[in-house]
Amino acid sequence: MAESKNNIVTHGLSGKVGDLLVFSQRNGKTIVSKAPKERTGELSDKQEVQKLKFQRAVLYAKTVVNDPDKKQMYETMSDDSKGISAYNVAVADLLNAPKIQEINLSAYTGNPGDTIRIIATDDFEVLLVTVKIENADGSLVEEGNAVSNGAEWIYTATVLNSDLSGDKITITASDRPVNMTEKSETL
Repeated sequence: MAESKNNIVTHGLSGKVGDLLVFSQRNGKTIVSKAPKERTGELSDKQEVQKLKFQRAVLYAKTVVNDPDKKQMYETMSDDSKGISAYNVAVADLLNAPKIQEINLSAYTGNPGDTIRIIATDDFEVLLVTVKIENADGSLVEEGNAVSNGAEWIYTATVLNSDLSGDKITITASDRPVNMTEKSETL
């Protein structure tokens, strides 16, 4: 990909020239690139899944830019100097699910008031983190929402859990377009 600077012939040019070059405008600059080749053959299963996910991301971004409140939220992460619009941020947000970086169970001993600390990150915003505690036999001990303190999410236990051996703690993190990531740890 080449960039055309101060060229009076190509300034503002946009479109395909034959089957060789494509001119486009990005952030006030003329970009020249090789024309893409026609795709041949069927998409693989992974390619089909990614194509559908990208289509969902485009539809999500279109609804965001048509809603002034949502658009304003995504504009906080946009950067006109780099050509990154609220639309681009919304597309990326749907394509990237939250990540659960750390589950700290050191303060959980099965007593009400014990805490579980979670570090969950996202390219835009982690909206909700839930915690589910199950006994070794699969019976539910308790579940609920963690509370964000800005740096991490904290879940405070409300139920006495006298036998922790084999208990499963499942953390689910969700972002604005409702991507969910789940991670479990066994005690």
